[in-house]
Amino acid sequence: MKILLINPSIRPDNPRKIFPMGLSYIATALHDAGYRCQIYDIDAHRFSDVEVKKYLTDNAFDVVAFGCIVTAYKWVKWIASIVKSAHPNTVIVAGNSVASSIPNLLLEKTDVDIAVVGEGDTTIVELIRALENSHSLDNVNGICFKRQGRVVSTPKREVIKDIDSIPYPTRDLFDVGAYLSASKYNTHEAIPIDADKLRVFNVNTARGCVYKCTFCYHCFVKDKYRIRSPESVIGEIKDLRNRYGANYIQFADELSFPNRSHIEEFCDRLASEKIDIYWTGTIIPGALRKADLPLAKRMRQLGCVGLGYSIESADANILRMMGKPAGLEKFVETRHVLREAHIVTFTSLVFGYPIETEETIRRTIDFCIEEQVAPSSGYLLALPGSWIYGYAREKGLIKDEEQYLLSIADRQDLHLNFTSIPSEKLVRLVQDGVKRYNAALGIVLNCDNPLKTLQTRSRDSLA
Repeated sequence: MKILLINPSIRPDNPRKIFPMGLSYIATALHDAGYRCQIYDIDAHRFSDVEVKKYLTDNAFDVVAFGCIVTAYKWVKWIASIVKSAHPNTVIVAGNSVASSIPNLLLEKTDVDIAVVGEGDTTIVELIRALENSHSLDNVNGICFKRQGRVVSTPKREVIKDIDSIPYPTRDLFDVGAYLSASKYNTHEAIPIDADKLRVFNVNTARGCVYKCTFCYHCFVKDKYRIRSPESVIGEIKDLRNRYGANYIQFADELSFPNRSHIEEFCDRLASEKIDIYWTGTIIPGALRKADLPLAKRMRQLGCVGLGYSIESADANILRMMGKPAGLEKFVETRHVLREAHIVTFTSLVFGYPIETEETIRRTIDFCIEEQVAPSSGYLLALPGSWIYGYAREKGLIKDEEQYLLSIADRQDLHLNFTSIPSEKLVRLVQDGVKRYNAALGIVLNCDNPLKTLQTRSRDSLA
């Protein structure tokens, strides 16, 4: 059976090249099950649309599979139509949030044949075996597919409880060099070594999140938060150092460290292994309190250069509407601890909740200036599967789901206005606010839209 895995390029103008962790787990599962897949990595090589179309037209496969975020629905529809028009008998499989959040719409409105819903490591192997042996798809849990014009959903796939049992991704299935060449673009401002010597890798330490924010959707949103042991994570880091000379690790998770004790365990293990490496990760506000300054300093000594966790808004009512249990005081306390330990804070803002006003925007901008942190800023983007998406449909803001999905992209552009502020004024208020905190922090950006910083997620100040 000829199988093709495609890695899309969602932001081809961005010099960053982020190794596709999700697809690499799928590729590894298939490889370990004895399947030899071809990988067409559009993002690594930035193939043009013309090149992509020619490749998919000239080469036939039994199965073409890809994972994609739901904001790239337009790309999914395009790529599926190319494959199906050239090779009508090819089975097209989609995963990630475009499949998990809108399986019915995806199957009804595009040429995708099968949607893998939720965790795909086990599902993809069972699915390929069923297709290979012409077995019924009804026995493959965790998928949706079309039968005689209607969508059939199989029972939910049980998640892998012990994610330490999942093999490390076999990165050699991909062009690792193409990603290493972009290392200097993949870091933030806290670069402790010469940019040309960086060898940056991303590693997943967990699946899911302890929070259920009302604007958020990810494939594990309905599942229990699962985290790898420090032994498992550090084992992968050692493997990356031995194979590729990795010297900078980015923990690419919704949440890497859920509490203080897990941070301590990781640091203890890292110290015992005497691994010299720089790293970043994500935590929750309040994970580190004033009394934890010695721990934060130890993290810095062990290579931690940045930690991400979100402000989102400086208005308490908006935070409650977002489902954020931690208040600003916890963010501030953790921020001050990290700053004293010389660890950069990566954070973000979401503007445009229904109760957003000119005053709440001003208050949020003032807060950022006071705390001297420049976050990644964007507008509230209604993602299918999230609470705010249901709200948008209920209020009539989304009348045609597919037309909405075809129109959206990154959150740095306003797609839906949930507020009572006129859209033109809302955009002006947000852009002027971002320009104001950039100016206050001495940040100069050469772009028309100050929210679109391309290479920069945070320009934190440790001064």
